Amino acid sequence: MSGSRRLLIVGGIALAIWGMIYGLWYAVFAEHQALDNIGSSLAGSFAAAADRNPRIMESSLQQYREAKYVYERQVDVHGHWIGFAMVLIVLGIGFDRVNFAERFKMFLALGLLVGAVVFPLGVLLQTMSHGALPRAIAIAGSGFVIAGLVGCAAGVFAGRASDVRTS
Repeated sequence: MSGSRRLLIVGGIALAIWGMIYGLWYAVFAEHQALDNIGSSLAGSFAAAADRNPRIMESSLQQYREAKYVYERQVDVHGHWIGFAMVLIVLGIGFDRVNFAERFKMFLALGLLVGAVVFPLGVLLQTMSHGALPRAIAIAGSGFVIAGLVGCAAGVFAGRASDVRTS
C-alpha cells in the first residue's frame, strides 16, 4: 500500500474516531446544558412578549440566537469531522486511480487530511470568537479540501485520458 493511501485511510479512521469521541463528549457533558439554555431563553422571550416587555424579550431572543448559533456549530463540527473521515477513507481506497507521481499524491493526501481537520476546527473556534481569524481558519481548511478534491479528480481524469489514447 502506498504512503498516500495509508495516510488517507489511517488519517480517515483517526479522524472518525476523533469525531466520535468529540460527539460523545458533547452529548454527555455539553448538549443538555445547551438545549436547556436554548429552551429557557426562548421561553423567557415568549413570557416577556406576553408581559409586553420588549427590552427583556429582545434580550432573551439575543440569548436564544447566541445559544442556537453555538449549538449548531458544535453539532456541525462533530458531523463534519466524521463526514470528512468517510471521504478520506473512500478516497484512500481508490487512490491508486489518481494518475500522479506518489510524491504529488502524498501532497494531495496531506492537503486533504489537513483540510478535513482544520475546516471543522475553524467552525468550532467560531463558537468562542466571531472574529475574522476563526472564519479564516475555516475558509483555509475548506480551501485545502476543495483543492485536494480537484487535484484527485484531475488525476483520475488524467489517467482516463491516457487510457483512451493508448487504446
